[in-house]
Amino acid sequence: MALVGIVAVSVALTGCGRGDTGSSSADPSEGAAAEGFAADATIGVALPDRTSENWVLAGDLFTNGLDEAGFDGNVQYAGSSNSVGDQQQQIQTMIDGGAEVIVIGAADTNQLATQLQAADAAGITVIAYDRLIQNSELVDYYVAFDNFHVGELQAESLLQGLEERYGDQEAWNIELFSGSPDDSNSAVFFDGAMSVLQPRIDDGTLTVVSGQTTVQQTSTEDWAAENAQNRMDTILQSSYQGQELHGVLSPNDNLARAILTSVQNDGREVPVVTGQDSEVESVRAIVAGTQYSTIYKDTRALVAATIEMVQALQAGEEPETTATSDNGAIEVPSNLLEPVIVTQANAAEAYADNPDLAPLTEG
Repeated sequence: MALVGIVAVSVALTGCGRGDTGSSSADPSEGAAAEGFAADATIGVALPDRTSENWVLAGDLFTNGLDEAGFDGNVQYAGSSNSVGDQQQQIQTMIDGGAEVIVIGAADTNQLATQLQAADAAGITVIAYDRLIQNSELVDYYVAFDNFHVGELQAESLLQGLEERYGDQEAWNIELFSGSPDDSNSAVFFDGAMSVLQPRIDDGTLTVVSGQTTVQQTSTEDWAAENAQNRMDTILQSSYQGQELHGVLSPNDNLARAILTSVQNDGREVPVVTGQDSEVESVRAIVAGTQYSTIYKDTRALVAATIEMVQALQAGEEPETTATSDNGAIEVPSNLLEPVIVTQANAAEAYADNPDLAPLTEG
């Protein structure tokens, strides 16, 4: 995709983050854009893995977009067996290679202190991509979708699906899943969802039959589908003998499909299951009525917004930001884009401008 096309998407989807304040600067970034750098500079991009379609697409878009913008892009993925160590080494290699900016989709958002210190010492700007690097004053910018709002939308769609499917009932049984504990987004998604669901749990409308209601109890190590399926198997056997499961809060599509597999293997009616990422198989499942919902976070827009930030830095300008995000050490200047909830009812409209997903909604 041409960079101009990507940029157009990002402008259309950029929005303010929930609960965030500020619009342009914080201490770590004040000098980041002061001098600019060469138009053909090396830009490092360190991504965590290839476990989701969005990470694979992001790598391709960064490779093509940085090249079209005239930069020397160096896009690296961490290996699956030692993702944290691999990424740490890859970032250090980018620093040693003279990168002007390093974009980091962190394998572990709490394990980059040494690399951030080295980047800071070398005068390199660090942009956290999709996952906010935690507890460091050395993160210059953050580009992501509004992930708290993602959780809110997931919870709202769960309630909507329960009402549509089981509207004649006054109360529903649900289970909760969250992402990997080493991903800072996992707690943000979960907190957003629980801000909507907890009042309905408190008033008795929703019952979490397993009793597992904290982010720690519901976490899914490594975002691994087999871990989600195993946990769902265990919950069904221990808590749902003679009970009906009406809905499941799933934080992404990969886990949603694993949860659905578990339920179907147990011979049960498919419950209302949420998701995120608009993966091809889940879009098909939504159109077919198996998975209830997903979240559309257009990776084209997110990569474009990041490349726009790099271009502003190259020109010696302050990048556009829409909010700040608390990483436990500072408020990081952030550009937060708005996610879109997708169900069978609006899939065709939501994916109308996506040439890969739009055909899946036809006929």
